[in-house]
Amino acid sequence: MALDLFLLAGMVFDDNAAAADRGRVVSVSMFVAVLCLCVVVGHLLEENRWTNESITAIVIGCIVGTIILVTSKGKNSHIVRFDQELFFMYLLPPIIFNAGFQVKKKQFFHNFLTILLFGIVGIFISFAIISAGSWKLFPKIGFTGLSIQEYLALGAIFSSTDTVCTLQVLHQDDTPRLYSLVFGEGVVNDATSIVLFNAIQKLDVSKLEGWAVLHVFGDFLYLFSTSTILGIAIGLLTSYALRVLYFGRHSTDREIALMVLMAYLSYMMAELSQLSGILTVFFCGIVMSHYAWHNVTENSRITARHIFATMSFIAETFIFLYVGMDALDIQKWKAMKTSLKTCFGIYGVIIFLVLLGRAAFVFPLSILSNYISSHSEASLITLRHQVVIWWAGLMRGAVSIALAFSQFAHSGVTWDPVYATMITSTIVVVLFSTLVFGILTKPLINVVLPHHDQQPKADDITLPLIPPVDSAESGLLQARRSLSRLLARPVHTIHAYWRKFDDKYMRPVFGGPT
Repeated sequence: MALDLFLLAGMVFDDNAAAADRGRVVSVSMFVAVLCLCVVVGHLLEENRWTNESITAIVIGCIVGTIILVTSKGKNSHIVRFDQELFFMYLLPPIIFNAGFQVKKKQFFHNFLTILLFGIVGIFISFAIISAGSWKLFPKIGFTGLSIQEYLALGAIFSSTDTVCTLQVLHQDDTPRLYSLVFGEGVVNDATSIVLFNAIQKLDVSKLEGWAVLHVFGDFLYLFSTSTILGIAIGLLTSYALRVLYFGRHSTDREIALMVLMAYLSYMMAELSQLSGILTVFFCGIVMSHYAWHNVTENSRITARHIFATMSFIAETFIFLYVGMDALDIQKWKAMKTSLKTCFGIYGVIIFLVLLGRAAFVFPLSILSNYISSHSEASLITLRHQVVIWWAGLMRGAVSIALAFSQFAHSGVTWDPVYATMITSTIVVVLFSTLVFGILTKPLINVVLPHHDQQPKADDITLPLIPPVDSAESGLLQARRSLSRLLARPVHTIHAYWRKFDDKYMRPVFGGPT
């Protein structure tokens, strides 16, 4: 009898497990079908003035979520359940690696000082304004219940930008410097936000003193430097292996497989070492595009670029599609006990602080960059460009969503009314900024930059400490002139010396055209 009951229980368990497996297969199949729909609709609306692929994915997500909500009689709005580990482990790495692999390195490193000002110093300014502002203003509109650490986490969450909408409008050939600044700042900004968020999670608020700020900043510098070094090291190791082994003699597939696996390994090694995987995989992508890309066959080069871009595109579409569906998650709205008036007050405060925090560093740091970088008109960040840079960072996206889930939810679910309010507020701010600001991006840039003003190419700029070949000046005059250029343009000088060192020592070992 006992044996029969045991066998019956086993059969029931197997049936339940099989039903759960079929349910997962159906859910994944439906989500993939909706992803295909996003790709098709995004292609059809590619030339539309008022939309882009991010907005298209969010709108389709909202429509699908509404359909699921109606058919399930208000019980659910998802096809799959979001997990922040899914985002950080599988969706974020291909996006960041492709950003590093596709970056225009010459423009990026010519503007590296300005990018670091915006992406690091700027985010600390924005973080301080959003954290302090929410701490002061939330109680005045009737919302309480957050700790000091959670207010600090809010500053990191809403300091993360999403520049996809702006980058889809700007063109590298028309405005190379502006594109480089917006792109570079967006990537460094995301990395800084995640590193800062992780540092806040480790912060002991009970021992919060004046030195704690310096301690957080010290942890950030340590993570930034060590993560960068690890990414560069793995990128160089991959390049050297491809150059020595030369997989192209046997299989193009092996070349691409090694690059993909080593890139993902760099991210995982950084996470295991409690470093910043986003920074590691970004600089790994830069190094691979600079060295490893030249060590593979022509077929591998073309295939690799398209594979990395496709993986990044699918991951971004997945995230925005889920954000659209998650906006209708009835469980979060039911768990939230905050009044409608207070909710709109929270949304307004966050959006106001995002606008203020962005303006508080873009315009002052642009003036500082104009002062220290160069006195030539070609290298100045004009007021029109400053407006575009300010606008480009107003959208909030996937990183903000993932950090909010990490702070206020567990496996995409929260039953705490205060935490549910913060999750829904993050979703509303992301939807509002992406849809409203994103729709206005194309018209704004067409007004601010009507002809996408041409800028001189970096190759046309005279490099300091590198005298002209046909120069008839004496050595002393050349040295004085070069020294003055060095003081006026230190970044370009460093780039010139690095290029000479790279051609002489690095490329012969790790690969690349000499």
